[in-house]
Amino acid sequence: MINSYTPLRQSFDSKNYPTEVNICIAQESQTINPIRIGVIGYGYWGPNLVRSFAEVPGAEVVAVSDLNVERLAKVQSRYPAIKVTTNSQELFADRQIDAIAIATPVSTHYNLALAALQADKHVLVEKPITVSSEQAMRLIDEAQKRNLVLMVDHTFIYTGAVRKMQELVATKAIGDVYYYDSVRVNLGLFQQDVNVIWDLAVHDLSIMDYVLPSQPYAVSATGMNHVPNKPENIAYMTLFFEHNLIAHIHVNWLAPVKVRRTLLGGSQKMICYDDLEPSEKIKIYDKGITVNGNPENLYQMLVGYRTGDMWAPKLEMTEALQTEALHFIHCIREGKRPITDGEAGLRVVRILEAATQSIKQQGRLVELDLAEIAA
Repeated sequence: MINSYTPLRQSFDSKNYPTEVNICIAQESQTINPIRIGVIGYGYWGPNLVRSFAEVPGAEVVAVSDLNVERLAKVQSRYPAIKVTTNSQELFADRQIDAIAIATPVSTHYNLALAALQADKHVLVEKPITVSSEQAMRLIDEAQKRNLVLMVDHTFIYTGAVRKMQELVATKAIGDVYYYDSVRVNLGLFQQDVNVIWDLAVHDLSIMDYVLPSQPYAVSATGMNHVPNKPENIAYMTLFFEHNLIAHIHVNWLAPVKVRRTLLGGSQKMICYDDLEPSEKIKIYDKGITVNGNPENLYQMLVGYRTGDMWAPKLEMTEALQTEALHFIHCIREGKRPITDGEAGLRVVRILEAATQSIKQQGRLVELDLAEIAA
């Protein structure tokens, strides 16, 4: 069991993220003793976590826990050397396991992650981190107290496309950001314990947390359920920021087609991000408007339109989950704070809570405490 780490008090500069990942890959490829991983949950997302940690250098999956014995049989068939069990407590008690990855229903995240931390295991937990901000804060405090890595599986942050968007915003390549507009719809999968914003909008909230220069100060959301005794399956969220920045998210489990498209508008350029595009996921448009005249006299103001070139920048094509797995291993070894740490997960959950409150009140604007969100 690895039991000595440098303090996890330093902040991570997201602008240096690509360099950090390259260092991570170089170092882990030379690692002698792997970080031993236990995975809890082998349903929808668990197999992807097992595969990624089994393939990246510097990690070794030693155990998988799931309540379904048929799923465990699949683990044994594909990975004969991995221990399987229906009792997650065995992973917490195993002193050879250094870290736990949790891919279970959201309602179980808190208890499993807390038990893992209290067993002195580093934790990677699927999104969203917990069902409440109070639970998220408890996990953050426990990880800090024990000097352990707590990381949230906000996978899109580790894609080349989102990293490029963050770079373009941070370097002012698109000018001042005006809006973030996203459509994330498909047919299913219906969740039992969370509604569609906790399942799908969480992706956009994590992307905005990483890409946009500020946090929202208020949110309004509306939603509806069309299946009896099930949570909302369609929702619309609007987030308000300072400096006239606005964001809108449309999520839907009942769409006839799968759409994953985001528009990011700036004063100089605009970005179209289509995650379903096989290659040119990011397209940058040199389009916009110019306003001439006296802003105090509406009749003298002239709005002009600017149309320039479109180009698709080259993106890092390494699978996001493998990059994320490498980053997790690197943070454990080097005592680094992950990009998607517990605080990032907490910020997203606080917005989800406010949006849920707004839905219950048919779209009433719910203000967010900026000091609390940024803490």
